[in-house]
Amino acid sequence: MKNLAILIVAFVMSFYSYSQDSLPKKTVEEYFNLARSFKNQNKIDLALESLNKASALAEKNEDVKSLLDSYHKFAELYLKLDNEENSLFYWDRAEVLLKDIEYPYGDAIHKYIEAILLFRNNKNFQAIFMLNEAKQLNNDRNFFNNILLTEGNIYLNLEKYDNASKNFNSLIINTDIFEKEYLATKAHLGLTELYFKMGKYKESADHGEEALKLARQNSFNIEILESHKLLTMAYEKKEEYNLALQQNKKTLLIKDSIFNIDKLKTEQKTADKIRDEFKTSEINRLETVNEELNESANRSEITAVLTSAFLIIISLLAVSLYRNNQIKLKTNDLLQTKNKELQAARDGAVQAMEAKTNFLSTVSHELRTPLYAVTGLTHLLLEENPSENQKEHLKALKFSGDYLLNFINDILQINKIDADKLEPLNMEFNLKKVLKEVIDSLQQSAKERNTQITLQYDEDIPGHLMSDPIKLSQIFMNLVGNALKFTKDGEVKVIAKLLKKVDDDVTLYFEVEDNGIGISKEMQESIFEGFEQGSIQINREYGGTGLGLTIVKSLLGLFDSKIQLESELGNGSSFFFEIVAKSKDAIVDEISFEITEKDYEFKGLHLMIVEDNKINQVITKKMLTKKEITSDIASNGLDAVELAKNNTYDAILMDIHMPGISGEEATIRIREFDTKTPIIALTAISLDDSLESFYAAGCNDVVTKPFKPEVFYQKIGENIFDKNSENS
Repeated sequence: MKNLAILIVAFVMSFYSYSQDSLPKKTVEEYFNLARSFKNQNKIDLALESLNKASALAEKNEDVKSLLDSYHKFAELYLKLDNEENSLFYWDRAEVLLKDIEYPYGDAIHKYIEAILLFRNNKNFQAIFMLNEAKQLNNDRNFFNNILLTEGNIYLNLEKYDNASKNFNSLIINTDIFEKEYLATKAHLGLTELYFKMGKYKESADHGEEALKLARQNSFNIEILESHKLLTMAYEKKEEYNLALQQNKKTLLIKDSIFNIDKLKTEQKTADKIRDEFKTSEINRLETVNEELNESANRSEITAVLTSAFLIIISLLAVSLYRNNQIKLKTNDLLQTKNKELQAARDGAVQAMEAKTNFLSTVSHELRTPLYAVTGLTHLLLEENPSENQKEHLKALKFSGDYLLNFINDILQINKIDADKLEPLNMEFNLKKVLKEVIDSLQQSAKERNTQITLQYDEDIPGHLMSDPIKLSQIFMNLVGNALKFTKDGEVKVIAKLLKKVDDDVTLYFEVEDNGIGISKEMQESIFEGFEQGSIQINREYGGTGLGLTIVKSLLGLFDSKIQLESELGNGSSFFFEIVAKSKDAIVDEISFEITEKDYEFKGLHLMIVEDNKINQVITKKMLTKKEITSDIASNGLDAVELAKNNTYDAILMDIHMPGISGEEATIRIREFDTKTPIIALTAISLDDSLESFYAAGCNDVVTKPFKPEVFYQKIGENIFDKNSENS
C-alpha cells in the first residue's frame, strides 16, 4: 500500500511538471473557447498553445475530465493539420483515461473523432454508424451541430444529396452559441459543392458567395480560400470567365499568405514542441517511479516478516469469512431475482409511457382537424350578419371551440414534458418585447374581467439576452392567464427585476401578482399538481383544466428553476421565480417594443391551398374569398408540385400531414425549381413534429391548426408583402 501511495504521488507531482511553474489565471473552459476560436481562424499555433495551457491547468487541478477533453481537442486540431499520427496519439491517451471513469460526454466525443478518422479513410457507412452511437451519448447543441456537419459531408461523399441538403440547410439557420457563424459558413460551402456536383451552377455560386461573405466577416481564412476555389469552378461552368479569373487570382493570393513557409514552420515547430514536451514529461515520470521502486526493494525483507504475521491472522479469519461469504451468496441470489423483477416492472412502465405518449400525440392531432372545421365555420358564420339569436349561439360555439383547443394544447404540452421531448433553446431575444407581447395578447381577457394588467420592468436588465423566449412566453401566458381567471375588477402586476450581473451571467427575478380570490394554505401544496384548482366549487365556477400551473412548474424545471407561491385566501396571490441567462450587451437594439398589426390589401392575390381534408379545403377557400383572394386546391403533395410547376402563385398554404408524399417532401421538391414563392405550413402540429425540419425543407412560416383568422391573414400578409419589400 505504501508503494502504491508513492507511485500515485510521483505521478501527480511529475506529470506535466514542465508547464506548472507559470500557470495562467484563465479557466480550462476559457482556454478551450480560445482554442476553438483560433482553430476556426486557422491560427493553429495559438490554438495549440491555448490547449497546452488548458491541459496543464486540468492536471494541476486533478481534473481528469478536463484533461481528457484537452486530449480530444488536441486530436481534432491535429486532424485539421492533416497529421493523423499525432491525432491518433492523443486519441489513444484519451482512451486510456476513459477506461477508468464514467464520462458519457467524453465517450461521445471519442466516437465522434473516430467517425472523422473513418470518414477520412473512405469508410463512410462505418463513420455514419459511429456518429449515430455518439448522438445517443450526449445532446449538447454545439456537439450535435458538428455531427450534423460531418454527416452532411459524408452524405455528400456518398452522393445522397437530399440527406446532405437537409443537414446543411438546418445548419444555415443554427442557433449555436459558440460556432454559429462558422457552422453556417461550412454549411454554405457544403451546399456550394453539392449544387456544383448536381450541375446547378447558379445555386452553387449563390451559396459560395454567402460562404465567402461570412468567412470574411469572421476571418475564417481556410474557408475564404475554399470559397474562392469553389466559386472559380462554378463561374467557369456558368461561362462567366471574368468572374472565374478574379476568383482564381484571389485563390492564389490567399494561398500564398495562408500557406507561406514561415507560417507552416511556426505551426509545425509549436506542434513538435508540445508533443516533445509531453513525451519528456512521461520519461521523467517513469524514471521517478523507477527510483522509488528501487528504494522500496531495500525494505522488502521487513515486508516479508510482516507478511508472515499477516498470513497467520488471515488464516484465523478465513473460516469466519467463508461462512460470511456463503450467507452473502444466498443474499445476492435473492437480490438478483428482485432486480430482474424490478427491471421487468420498469420496462413495462416505460412501454406504458411510450404507448400513452403515442396515443395522446395521435389523438391531439386527430382532434385538431375536426376542430379546425368547427372554429373555421363558426368564424365564417359570424361574419355573415347572423340574427342576434344566432349570434349568441355562435359565440357560445366559438367559446367552446377555443376552450377545447386550449385543453388539447395543455394536454400536448404536458405530454411533451413527460416524454422528455422538450429542451430549452438558447437564442437571442429581447425580454421586454416578450413580456409586452404576452400582455397585449391577454388584454381582451382583462377587459372582460374589468381588470388591469401592468408591467413593472427594471430598465437595468440588458436589452439582449440568450435563453429560450418561447418557453418563457408560455410560462407568463399561463401565469398571467391564471391570475386573470381568478381576478375580477382588480389588477394583475407583471414584475421583472435584475438581481445581479456577473460578467455575462444575469440573474433575473420575475413575479406575477394579483388581488383576486387567493389560495388557502391547505391547497397551496397541491396547486401545482395536474388538474388541481383548489376545490370542486372553484372548478365549477371558473372552469379550466387545472394544468396551467403544472405546465409552468415543468417548464421552469428545464431552466433549473422553481416556482414559489405566497397567497392568502381573499387577498390575492403572488407567483415568483428566478432564472439565469446570458447577456449580449454589445448588440444595439433596433427593434421597437410595440407590435403593430398591419392592414394588407389582399385583393387580386392568387394562392394555392394544399389540403387533403375536403371540409378544411372549403373553409380555407372561403376564408380567402372573404378577402377577395382567388385560390387553387391541391388534394395531395404530388398535385401541389405539378400545380406549382405550371402556375404562378403569390403564396402556397401547405398542409404537412397528407397521404402519399408529405407536405415537407412536397416543399423540398417545389424548392428545386421555385425558391421565391412563400410557402406557409398549415399543420395540426403533433408531439414529434419539428419546426426546424419545416424550415429546413424550405417553408417560410408555420401556422398551427386550428388558428385564429387574424393570425392567418397576418401571416399571409407578412410573407407576401413584407418579405417582398425587404427583398426589394
